[in-house]
Amino acid sequence: MAAERDSHSATPRRRAPDGPAQPSDVEVRRSARRRRTVSAYREGDRTVVLIPARMSAAEERRWVALMLDKLAAQESRRALGDDALAARAGELSDRYLGGRAVPDRVRWVTNQNTRWGSCTPAERSIRLSHRLQGMPEYVVDYVLLHELAHLLVPDHGPRFWALLDAYPRTERARGYLEGVVAAARLPHLPGERGGEAGPSDLARHDDPAQHDDCV
Repeated sequence: MAAERDSHSATPRRRAPDGPAQPSDVEVRRSARRRRTVSAYREGDRTVVLIPARMSAAEERRWVALMLDKLAAQESRRALGDDALAARAGELSDRYLGGRAVPDRVRWVTNQNTRWGSCTPAERSIRLSHRLQGMPEYVVDYVLLHELAHLLVPDHGPRFWALLDAYPRTERARGYLEGVVAAARLPHLPGERGGEAGPSDLARHDDPAQHDDCV
């Protein structure tokens, strides 16, 4: 079998504010044999990102940012325990929701493989998927805040998104999660703005008292 030939381009890039402050050298290697998968690894003091040769420049930028975030999360973030997660929920509620969202229970679960988080308002309980562990803090905060907001507004209507607009990294976190969904070939994306629970929703919202959300 012929050896894989990669084209190489090395471009110094600076991490986003959520990552390390120092510059990070990134080398993007395009492969004609690589069709769909994207991977990244550290090589000395630089990061190598492997992408399909036919990927557009815009897709390359998006995937490089995603993989840098993913590597940084793996290297520098510890998963919060349930107690710490509950404490973080309280901090986020105070900061962005005026302290109005007060869950009775917040915990990690391992049986949510097609949704990032869920909320049952009747029980005032919030569950986050263990798949979030190791992701950047701003992403975990977004999912947690999303579920906290459902204690106040059970649907995805304008009032709900108005609450989340207070969090400055909502769109960035949603973009990160959408990238993870695309990479994992998951069949669904989180609920969209506008209040309509379309085919991209992971959960049904027929009973607001039993709201298993989907972020």
